Amino acid sequence: MQSTNLTLGLRDSQRLAALNKNNRVTLLEVDLESAASVDRAVKGQDMVFVAAIDQEPGNPMTKNVIKAMQHHQVNRVLYANIEGLYDEVPGEFGEFNRNWTKNVINESINSDQLLADSGLDYTTLRLPFLNDRDEIKYTVTKKGQEYIGVSGSRKSIADFVLKMVKDPTIGSRESLGLANPDTQGEPRPVY
Repeated sequence: MQSTNLTLGLRDSQRLAALNKNNRVTLLEVDLESAASVDRAVKGQDMVFVAAIDQEPGNPMTKNVIKAMQHHQVNRVLYANIEGLYDEVPGEFGEFNRNWTKNVINESINSDQLLADSGLDYTTLRLPFLNDRDEIKYTVTKKGQEYIGVSGSRKSIADFVLKMVKDPTIGSRESLGLANPDTQGEPRPVY
């Protein structure tokens, strides 16, 4: 079995200082709004997972990631975004979600479109409201399908991302929604 090395970029790498002892982990200070910072982080990577949602006007984070990946010929990117990009969240929760995201939805949609137009092998991960439940349970929906669930555990998202790392063809050039199906029909996030 092949081992995976991780380069973890975050604004304050000291938050994960305990991982410095792991020889398969490299910690970097990365500011996604700095093109130079992102370029340094992407160099030498095989795959990039962006766990931050770009809701800034003009989508500087998404543009910096795309530019760095193209510069260093890194093709595979997994990019977090919000549920409801395509008005695919039904019912009372769908209305709640539209109200919750109304000030950032255009930037979120644009981030998704930038990735689709980039030529990169991207997967947009439309994430639900996250919780810290000790469970791995999720349903995956594709663009054009009704989003199932309103919340999901961080462990579930991590499980799916690890599957994609092991098999980069999963979700290739797709926008996927993930949530716990047991939360379907709830009017508000389930924490």
